[in-house]
Parts: sequence; C-alpha cells; structure tokens
Amino acid sequence: MSVVVEKPYRFVPPHRGNLWPSLIQRTRLVDRYLRKKDGVVSHECRHLERLGASLRAGHGILLTPNHCRYADPLVLGWLSRELDQHLYAMASWHLFNASRFDMFSLPKMGAFSIWREGVDRQSIETAIQILADAERPLLIFPEGTTNRTNDIVRPLLDGPTFVARAAARRRAKAGSGQVVIHPLGIKYLFRGDIEVWADGALAELERHLSWHPRPELPLLPRIARVAEGLLALKEVEHFGHSQSGSLESRRDALVEFLMHPIERRYVGEVHRADVLTRVRTVRSKLVPLLLDPAAPEEQRQQIRRAVADVDLVQQLDSYPSGYLDPSTVTDTRVLETIERLQEDALGKSRWPGPLHAVMEVGTAIEVPAERTTRGGSDPLLDQIGEQLREMLGRLAAEANPLRRPVVPATAMVSRLSLRESCAGKP
Repeated sequence: MSVVVEKPYRFVPPHRGNLWPSLIQRTRLVDRYLRKKDGVVSHECRHLERLGASLRAGHGILLTPNHCRYADPLVLGWLSRELDQHLYAMASWHLFNASRFDMFSLPKMGAFSIWREGVDRQSIETAIQILADAERPLLIFPEGTTNRTNDIVRPLLDGPTFVARAAARRRAKAGSGQVVIHPLGIKYLFRGDIEVWADGALAELERHLSWHPRPELPLLPRIARVAEGLLALKEVEHFGHSQSGSLESRRDALVEFLMHPIERRYVGEVHRADVLTRVRTVRSKLVPLLLDPAAPEEQRQQIRRAVADVDLVQQLDSYPSGYLDPSTVTDTRVLETIERLQEDALGKSRWPGPLHAVMEVGTAIEVPAERTTRGGSDPLLDQIGEQLREMLGRLAAEANPLRRPVVPATAMVSRLSLRESCAGKP
C-alpha cells in the first residue's frame, strides 16, 4: 500500500473516552487480530516498572519505539493492558484510508493522524497538548516508517523531540511537572522451523518468477537467487535490460537512475542525503501537485508515475548491508528478508507465525524546557537512538542462529550481503 493518498488531507482526532479502548481490551480483539493477520501469538513486557514510575510521578510521557512491523502499534496494546493504562498514538494518514474499518477503529484505540507529506499543525498541537496535560502516554515512532530490519535502527526523525520540548515548556510554564521520553525496544522472535517456512515462501516466489522451486539449494544462496531475479525484472522495466555487477551496485544504480530526473524536475537539485530523506523530500513536493484540482490529467499521470518510482526507491533501500551475513544470520533475519521480498513481488507478506513479541521499556530521559541550539546533533534524539540500539542489540542475541551450514560467500547481494554463488542458475 502506497503511503500517498490521492485525496485532500483531513485531520482525524483520537477518541478521548475510555469506553472503546477498554472494550477492545476486554474482548481480546487485538489478540485475535494479531494471531490471524500477523502470526504474533505470545508476548512479554520487560521493565514495566520504569514506565510505571513515570506514570505515578504524573509526568507527560512520550514512548519512542523502533518500528519493524505493521503489527507494532497493536502489539503495544499488550503493554497497555499490563499497565492498565490506555495510550494515544500518532499514525500516518494513509493508514486511516486503508479501509472503513481502519477509519473507524484506529481513533477508537487512541490513534490520530499525521500528514507526513506536509505541515500538519493540528496533529502537532494535539500531540503537544496530550503530553502537556499528561492525559495518557503518547506513542510516536521516531523512525517514521516501517522497516523489516528488527535488529537495526534506521535514522530517527526530529519530530518527536520537537513535540516533547514544546510540551515540556508548556508544563514548566504551568508548573505542572516534567515530560520524559521512554525509548521502547520491540523484538519479534520466531518460534517455528525457519527452514520449513522459508522453503514454502521461497517456492511461491520462484513460481512467481516462472521458475521451478529449488528446495535442494542452501537457504542463503536460494534467497540470493530470488533477489537477483526480482531485481533483474525491475532493471528490464527501467533500463530495458538487466545490468552486470554486484547486486548492491546494481541496486544503487537503479536508485540514482530513478531519483535524479525526479529530483531535478520537482526539487530543483539532486540531493546527497540518505535515500529515505530524499524520498521524503520528493514526496513533499509531489503530493501537493497531485492534489491540485486544477492540474490536468496528463500532469497527474506523470506525478503518479513519479510516486510509483519513489515507492520503488524506498523498497530498494530497505535491504541493509550485512543483514544476512553467514556469520551473524539468524532465523528472524531470514524471515524478515523473505517477507520484504514477498511484499515487493507479491504485494503482501504471508502469515509468518508463530512469533513471540518482546517489549522492553528503556530508562526515562528527562526533556528540558529550553530550546535546543541549532546546528549539530540533537542530544535527545541521540539518547533515544543510543538506548534503542543497545536494547535491540541485546534482544537480537535471543534469536536462533540457522541450524544448517551455509555455502561460503564471495560477493555481496544487494544490501543483503548474500552470495551470488547460485545467481543466474535456472
């Protein structure tokens, strides 16, 4: 599902009462949904006493979790249940447009919308006031988007710390106490047989490529072979033929081939920032043009093609280097990588269960009322990132290493750091 919604933005406020979220918790609707839709069958919460202490102190509380699965906001409903404390959550506008059910249910669970492609003063003001009033803990994902790399923290956006500082100033002026940030590490552990699950998932992808399934191949080279095939299809679509070289260099070449003309046309220059920042910048220029009622249909079609190309760039950037390195690869990393390939090739991932969700609450970070100095890094954002990386580093060690030996490697595959030992074989 694209994050770009082709209709004018309308702020969706959160439901303020306790009846609906309490009813949803008592009926265990979230539990059934997570089991059926995302394969998350169990959970545990660690260091809840840290969050409990902030609640008892009456602080305005901002929760800043990593965001590796679409299930993350619902999984945090378990944390809310164990605390006996409802949450508010900032959620992307496109999620409210997925279905009528989502438009109805998300606000009832405490979510309110944010328009990521423009300035959304209503959403920001709502977030600030929630923290200033210490009404409920507020949940904001600082990575800004979902990724399938549970063990890696992607670059953090400064929106959450802006909201926290503004609320801290408001509370200080009113003499009503502090605002604190609790980073929150979410880790999913696979409780099934990864070899069995991967064999079925890869066979489906191989058939999608019009190949015969190759269950006799070692797992990592087999994933590399599928990644090679899917990238070659995109190269033929955009270049007219597949390219040579490592998959990493080919991936980067396709990213630049797609981004350069779009950036020149709609931004005015080619940026040198990280890919996700470039993607966000381009989308902020494309969406207003797409929503312009005076725009001719031919121009709309050109913008839609640009949006699709930018979506592809974000997909290509979603495979981090070394994630499937044979010396460190785990069953959950294999799972996440194949799920990403499924999403890119088939439109959605299949049921991956059974998954066990671990939520660990980090130590409270006091938010100063003073404005941060311009230039340099944001110390609050640095502390959030440091805690998230430390928690996820420890939690990653709880995943299972692959049971079977893998074939020695010589070449990096895209940003997966897979091997090309089987690439190109029929």
